[in-house]
Amino acid sequence: MKIGVIGSGSWGSALVKILTDNQHQVIWCVRSEKLAEHIRTRHHNPKYLSSVYFDNKALSITTDPALVYAHAEAVVIAVPSAYAEDYIEPYLQQIAKGVKIISAVKGMLPSKNMLLNERLAMVPGFDVNNYVTIMGPCHAEEVAGEKLSYLTFAGINPQVTQSIAACFKTSYINTVLSEDVTGVQYAAVLKNIYAMGAGIAHGLGYGDNFQSVLVANAAAEMSRFLKAISGDVSSCVNYSSSVYLGDLLVTCYSLFSRNRSFGNMIGKGYSVEATRLAMQMVAEGYPASKCIAALNGKAGAEMPIAAGIYTILWEAEDPIRAFEKIEAVLI
Repeated sequence: MKIGVIGSGSWGSALVKILTDNQHQVIWCVRSEKLAEHIRTRHHNPKYLSSVYFDNKALSITTDPALVYAHAEAVVIAVPSAYAEDYIEPYLQQIAKGVKIISAVKGMLPSKNMLLNERLAMVPGFDVNNYVTIMGPCHAEEVAGEKLSYLTFAGINPQVTQSIAACFKTSYINTVLSEDVTGVQYAAVLKNIYAMGAGIAHGLGYGDNFQSVLVANAAAEMSRFLKAISGDVSSCVNYSSSVYLGDLLVTCYSLFSRNRSFGNMIGKGYSVEATRLAMQMVAEGYPASKCIAALNGKAGAEMPIAAGIYTILWEAEDPIRAFEKIEAVLI
């Protein structure tokens, strides 16, 4: 299968590594011609996962997303959610002609406050069976080091999902299949918010004991929201599986977690704007906290942790005061 990848950050680079290791032909859209030429001649991404060298016999590089949609059977979208629309909206007619979309976007479209599949479902001619999403727990840095990781692939059509997942299975990647397309994406959005909370707590000086209680309560809060947003409070989905609880844990605790790092700076007294300027990578939990606050205004789930993080990030509430309120409701 010829697969396109749009996105040249750490996650996009990791997915290209997996695909080329499996000898798939990949057309990779990167952000600048200078970067494209560097990868063509030196076989690695100088900014992200620079230790990974790509097999260029299986790889073609472009800066034009239209070429990716024109020549690939399936296209991986691996850009921050804030930029996803730039790579989707101008190409909706091409997408509707039958290309499979593999979303590796770990956030919501902030201008529309919706998931990528929800946006594509509004496009005349787009077949929702052609949408599959990739979720973790899986840090790009560990993929680069070929440390055993698990990826969950969620789609409506089991045959399509299985065919896509097979392209990514390697000696260091195990694949898991799911039909909970909406739930796994919202779980990825939420875990980034809670990782920011874990970072804020660390920056404020809370210890491991408190962190464990915070994350345990965050897992329960996530479950309440997922049930409320689906409208099925009796859902039998196993929210303790790796794509839900596992991804939450690794994002809250790992030193690779950019969301935890963002929160840690906030807890240490940096402003949101100063933290955003200092970070070299996008932390999805920041815009996600605003999206989830708006959605939960309708869903009505009990979410004191996410609400507290939102007030810190968007309403300039003092982190110490916000966490005093969170302390009072944890069990």
